[in-house]
Amino acid sequence: MDQKKIGAFLKELRKEKGLTQEQLSELLHVTGRSVSRWETGSNMPDLSILVELSEFYGVELRELIDGERKNGQMTAEEKETVGKIAEYTGTEKRQKAGRLNRYFVLGLSFIVTVLLHRQLGILSWVFRSNVDEFVCGMLCGLGLLFELIGFYNNNHDVPFREKKRAVLRRIMKRP
Repeated sequence: MDQKKIGAFLKELRKEKGLTQEQLSELLHVTGRSVSRWETGSNMPDLSILVELSEFYGVELRELIDGERKNGQMTAEEKETVGKIAEYTGTEKRQKAGRLNRYFVLGLSFIVTVLLHRQLGILSWVFRSNVDEFVCGMLCGLGLLFELIGFYNNNHDVPFREKKRAVLRRIMKRP
């Protein structure tokens, strides 16, 4: 896949519709920066967004992925398969977002507990001796650890990206 070619094609299609990048981003519920990155070829839209773009522009998904208009039409079966794949990737993204949110919330709750203890001494109500300082340190460390795990997982999604590329390659190899 030639991302630059795909980006130029996406830009051409957007301009044919007479839209700005910001207007398109609002329609797709993404940032204007995302649309800009797609059109420069530095990033690719998710498969679910590619499906939305193909429907919006009235072009085949295969044309979007190739970065040029084609004469051949996708069969109904191929369209159904692509729709199912897009639905699957959307579900997978929601599950991942849920996991990340749990990491962030758990880490933040630990840190807030430590801050509340510093201001109100809430851990002293539970622990009667100097154990509360140890617990404060442990909670703060765990909070930071969970935040770091969340950030790492958010920025290192290689297996998901590789699965998506493999599915796209299989679709494109069909006669």
